[in-house]
Amino acid sequence: MGRYVVRRLLQMIPVFIGATLLIFLMVNVMGDPIAGLCGDRQCDPATAAQLRAEFGLDKPVWQQYLTYMGNLFTGDFGTAFNGQPVTELMASAFPVTIRLTIVAILFEIVIGITLGVITGLKRGRPVDSGVLLLTLVVISVPTFVTGLLLQLLLGVEWGWIKPSVSPAATFGELIVPGLVLASVSLAYVTRLTRTSIAENRRSDYVRTAVAKGLPRHRVVTRHLLRNSLIPVVTFIGTDIGALMGGAIVTERIFNIHGVGYQLYQGILRQNTQTVVGFVTVLVLVFLVANLLVDLLYAVLDPRIRYA
Repeated sequence: MGRYVVRRLLQMIPVFIGATLLIFLMVNVMGDPIAGLCGDRQCDPATAAQLRAEFGLDKPVWQQYLTYMGNLFTGDFGTAFNGQPVTELMASAFPVTIRLTIVAILFEIVIGITLGVITGLKRGRPVDSGVLLLTLVVISVPTFVTGLLLQLLLGVEWGWIKPSVSPAATFGELIVPGLVLASVSLAYVTRLTRTSIAENRRSDYVRTAVAKGLPRHRVVTRHLLRNSLIPVVTFIGTDIGALMGGAIVTERIFNIHGVGYQLYQGILRQNTQTVVGFVTVLVLVFLVANLLVDLLYAVLDPRIRYA
């Protein structure tokens, strides 16, 4: 196990470098950040040259990248165009998005897996058809439509929630935004769990457990569910990074000042340091989540061993 973890950590290094290089190049071709910094009026040449020198934009792109990576390993993510260090923006944005992601993941695990198990055990029955139809509708409706509808109905018409989340962004305020963020993934988790449960029900080890006279709940939880959760865990693990990075729409709708909000502001203002810094952390989150998912396989299925 230890050798496997070390090998995976070493494999992360070229992946991390390649991902950050690609992000850096893509952000640098978005446009001239100095033009966006000056606003509607064009900067005079002297001011533009001074700003480029101050932010290191007068150097070649490859040199900017090497400088950025060198600063990154010292914990310096650069400075936003408003003079605020990017690490301060991260310190205020990431806790909010982490709480939102936790709420979304809990919805996926509790509701998605529960519905998937029920429909997998009752495949072909009315409850199965109803849940399949419901998940298909959820997948078909864009997230911004779901968010705006819930905000209008629950927040404006019925007054059950606040239409906008407060700066504190407590777990209670993030329940509805978390449900909106998790809606599409929740539907996929439900369908994936259903398919996996339905396929494994016909496996030899399940028939053996039933023939031995084990209680139904033990057959489902100890034998059927553990093996069926492997593809579901894979999806949820990779979805963590996607939820944190893809929360731009949800955070805009409910006025949540998290990672999505900062990324939106950075892209809108062509703030290279902010966008690259936040996406770099999201790449690390994605890599670590994938490693944890791989290690969790051995817990779910004892037959899996890592050399």
